[in-house]
Amino acid sequence: MTLNIPPPSARNAISSQRATPPDSDDTIDLIALFRTLWRGKVTILLATIAAVLIGAAYAFFIATPIYNATSVVMLETRQGSITGLDAVLGQLNSDSSAVNTEVEVLRGRTLMGRIVDELNLTADPEFNTALREPGPLARLKAVMLGTESQLEGDERTAWERAETVTALLGNIQIKNLPNSLVFQISVSSTSAEKSARIADTVSRLYIADQLRTRFEATENATTWLTNQVADLRVAFEAAESKAREFQSKTSLIDAETLGALDRQVKESRRRIEQIEGQIAGLDNQLERIAKTIEPAGKALAAGSDQLARLAQRTNQGDAAAATDFDTVLARTVMQLGQDRDRLIQQLSSLKEADRTLVSDIDRQSRDLIKLEQLQREAESSRLLYEYFETRLKETSAQQGIQKADSRILSDAVIVHAAAAPRKSLTLMTAAVLGLVSGMVLVLLQEMQANRVRSASELENLTGRIVLAQVPQVLENKRRGVLTYLQKNPTSAPAEAIRNLRTSILLSSVDSAPKVIAFTSSVPGEGKTTTTLALAQNLTAMGRKVLVIEGDVRICTLNQYFDASNEGSTILKALSGEVSLAEAVRTVPGVGDLLLAEKVAANGADLFSSEKFAKLIATARNRYDMVLIDTPPVLVVPDAKVIAQQADTTVFVVQWDRTERDQVTEALHQLDLVNIRVAGLVLSQVSPEGIRRYGYGSSYGAYASYGAKYYTSG
Repeated sequence: MTLNIPPPSARNAISSQRATPPDSDDTIDLIALFRTLWRGKVTILLATIAAVLIGAAYAFFIATPIYNATSVVMLETRQGSITGLDAVLGQLNSDSSAVNTEVEVLRGRTLMGRIVDELNLTADPEFNTALREPGPLARLKAVMLGTESQLEGDERTAWERAETVTALLGNIQIKNLPNSLVFQISVSSTSAEKSARIADTVSRLYIADQLRTRFEATENATTWLTNQVADLRVAFEAAESKAREFQSKTSLIDAETLGALDRQVKESRRRIEQIEGQIAGLDNQLERIAKTIEPAGKALAAGSDQLARLAQRTNQGDAAAATDFDTVLARTVMQLGQDRDRLIQQLSSLKEADRTLVSDIDRQSRDLIKLEQLQREAESSRLLYEYFETRLKETSAQQGIQKADSRILSDAVIVHAAAAPRKSLTLMTAAVLGLVSGMVLVLLQEMQANRVRSASELENLTGRIVLAQVPQVLENKRRGVLTYLQKNPTSAPAEAIRNLRTSILLSSVDSAPKVIAFTSSVPGEGKTTTTLALAQNLTAMGRKVLVIEGDVRICTLNQYFDASNEGSTILKALSGEVSLAEAVRTVPGVGDLLLAEKVAANGADLFSSEKFAKLIATARNRYDMVLIDTPPVLVVPDAKVIAQQADTTVFVVQWDRTERDQVTEALHQLDLVNIRVAGLVLSQVSPEGIRRYGYGSSYGAYASYGAKYYTSG
C-alpha cells in the first residue's frame, strides 16, 4: 500500500498563515473576568433575587423577632470608710482585674441561678428547652446520648434548671464600657417585656448579692471579733495579775535607787583602788629602808626629818645620835607596818562590801527587768484588747449601714422594635450573598466550560487561523440549510461561506488548492454542511465542483438530497465497475456528488489504495474544485488517510460544543502524519449566544454595526 502525497507547494503557503499563540502568563485579565460575569448576568440576577426572596421569607415570616433590653450598672470604688472598716471588710479597686472580676460575677451561674429561680424561667419554653416539642435533631440527640430520658425526679429538675441557666447565659451579654466602671447588661428575648424584666432583675439581684455578701462578711467579722475580744480580755487580765503577783512577792526598788547603788559601787571600787595604792606605797617604802645601808639613805627612804638629823650627827661620830637613830628608825618601821596592816584590813572589808553590793544590784536588776517585762506584756494585751474591742464596736455599728459596691444608673426600657432579625440588614446580606453566589456559580461554570466560544479563543488554543465563522441556520432538516443559503444569498451565513471561500482560494500565493478535505474532531460539528455550502457557493461562481463522500461508515450526504446510495458510488468507481463520470450525480446548484455506501471493509484501507489516488488525480483534471467530506479524526483514522491526497485541509469546530481537548488532540493527530491544516472554521455560531458571551461587539458578522450588511428572507 502506497500513499500518494502531493507536492507541498500549496501546503507551504498555508504554513505562513499559522496564528502565533500569545505567551501565557499568570496575570489576571480583569476585562475577561468582567465579560465572564457580564455573560452570566442573568444567573447572577436570578441568584440575587432568589437570595433576597429567601432572606425576606426568613426575616418577615420564619424568624422569630428578638427584642433587646439593657440596664446599666456603675461600679463604685470605695477609697476610704467613715467607720474604718476597710481593713476588716476590704474594698474594691478600679483596676482592670477588679472590673473583669465583676464582669465574671455578673455572668456567674450562681447569680443566673437566682434569676432563674426568682423569675421561674424553668417554666418558660424559651429558656427551658425540655418544655418545647423536640425536633428531629433533638430526638436523635436524646436517642444517641440518652441523658434526658434517664433522669427522673430531683435529678431531672436539677438538669432542667442547669440547662435553663445555660440558655439564659446565652441570651445575656455583659459589656464594660471602655475607660469606665459602667456595665451594660443586655438581655435578648422573644418578648420585649420579658427581656426588660430579666435585665432589671439581673441588676437588682447583682446589687442584692453585693449587699448580702457584705452583710455576711460583716456578720462573720463580728463573730470573729467577739471571740477574739473575749480571748484577749482573758489574756490581758492574766498578764496584769501575773505582774501584780510578782511585784508583791519581791522587794523591789526603783530604777533611781539602782542608779544610786551603782554609783556607790563605783565609789567603793575607787576607794579600793586608793587603798591598794597606799599599801603598795608602804611596801615600797619598807623595801627601800631595808635595802639601804647608809643612815642618810634610810632616813631619806623613811621620809623623816628627825632621822635625817640623827643620821647627820651619826655621820659626825656621835654615838648617842647613832643609838637614837636606830631607835627612831625601828619605831618608824613599826609604824609603817601597822599602817600597812590597817590598810589591808580596810581593803578586805571594802572588797566584801563591794561583792555584797554587786550581788544585790544584779538581783534587783533581774527582778526589775522581769517586772517590766510582765508590765509590758500586760500593756500589750491591754492595747490589743482595746483595739479589737474598738473594731468590734465599729463592725457592730456597720451592720446597720451596709452599702453595695455598685448602683443602678439606668433601668431597662421596653422597646417595641425588634433587634433581630434586622430586616434591612438581612435583605442586604442576602442580596450580597446572592450576588457573590451567582458570581461564584458563573465563574465555576466558566471554569468547567471546556468549549470554544470565539475565533480568538480557537486561534489562541490551536495556533492556527480561523478562516470563517459560520452563523447558525435555524432549520429543522439538513437540506433546509442549503435551501436557506440559496434563497438568502445576502444573509450572514451566506456571507460567512463566501468569506471561507475567499480565505481558501487566497491561501496560496502560487495557486489555489483544488482538492480540499473537510474534517472535524467528533461527529455532528457541521463539516458536511460546511462542505456542501462551500460547494454551493463555488458552483454559483461558475466553478465545476465535485463533492466526495469520504465517510463510508455513516453516509450522510443522501440526507441532504432526494437521493440514495443504491446507485453508483465511490466503491464502484474504485473497483472499476464504473468510471468517475458514471459514478457521480449532479445536483443542481451544488455540483456533482460522489456518494458512498456502507461496506464491511475498513475505510482506511480503502482510501489508502492506489485506486483512490488515481481517482483523485482524475477528479483534479476534470473539476475546478474537489471537496472531500471525511469522517471525524478522533473516531476513525480515515481522515488522516484521505487528507494525504488533498492539497489542504479545513478543520471544522462547532461553536460552544466542541471541547478544547478534542480540538487539540485531533489537530495533534493530523500533525503526526504531516497534514497541514489550512485553517479552522467555527461553525453553527449562535449570534445571540456570542453576544451573550460578550463577543458580539468584536467579531464582524455578529457585531451590531454589521447588521445592515445582511438580509434574510
